[in-house]
Amino acid sequence: MTWTFTHDTGTFLAAAGASLAARPVEHTVALTVTERLGRAGAHHYGEGDPVLGWWRGADGAVAGTLVRTPPRPALLNGVPAEAVVPLAEALGAGPDLAAVNADRDTAALLAAVLPGYRTEQEQRLYRLGALRPPSPAPEGRARAARRADRALLVEWMHGFADTTGQSKTSAEWLVDEGTERGALTLWESGGAPVALAGRSRMLAGTVRVTSVYTPPEHRGRGYAAAVTAEASRAALAAGAAEVLLFTDLGNPTSNGVYRRIGYEPVADRMQMRRDA
Repeated sequence: MTWTFTHDTGTFLAAAGASLAARPVEHTVALTVTERLGRAGAHHYGEGDPVLGWWRGADGAVAGTLVRTPPRPALLNGVPAEAVVPLAEALGAGPDLAAVNADRDTAALLAAVLPGYRTEQEQRLYRLGALRPPSPAPEGRARAARRADRALLVEWMHGFADTTGQSKTSAEWLVDEGTERGALTLWESGGAPVALAGRSRMLAGTVRVTSVYTPPEHRGRGYAAAVTAEASRAALAAGAAEVLLFTDLGNPTSNGVYRRIGYEPVADRMQMRRDA
């Protein structure tokens, strides 16, 4: 039983890719991140080299993974309890576990081994059950974003990053890539865009709704529910077996919106950081 680490995405996927794909709901973000690293380059998320690790259990099968793309937190998925102490021993003294995103049980075990973590955010993963578009729907209609929308989309991606505490470094790439494949949905009212929702690439039959954003002046009118429902419908129409999204548990409004249109909770995660 051991952890193995690499900076090379191909090496990681050769070892752990099948394990990720076997449980795509749990591993949705790891699948997206490693796919993008393979397509856009190792330094897509930042200047530092990615740190990719996998744990093999007593039977030799991969039973847990770590994906870190500096400066973002390390993403831990499926890590069994017996792998937490070896992980802390291997990486605890360096920067790679200074910030982590993990399920609640793994986060609690890691915090017990490496004291000093504080919780930055609690997240909930949802999967779509039966889609229930808002009724009555707000005034307006959905449409795919176009190249002519680029400046507005980049501005809104920055707004989404500010609202959620995420990095802005990929905003322009996300806009260009998402527009090119028709994966950014706008809701228009009165002929003007008022809300945005994106979709990840389909990987192992799953699509994740991302970057749901309504500018402050347009909030409270049902646009977020409408644009999320339309992005979800588009994912189903494209053949997704599972449609997923994450929410900040500290935002009861968004959690309520997603439940009303058919999303059901799957699991909770914690993002933690150790003070230097």
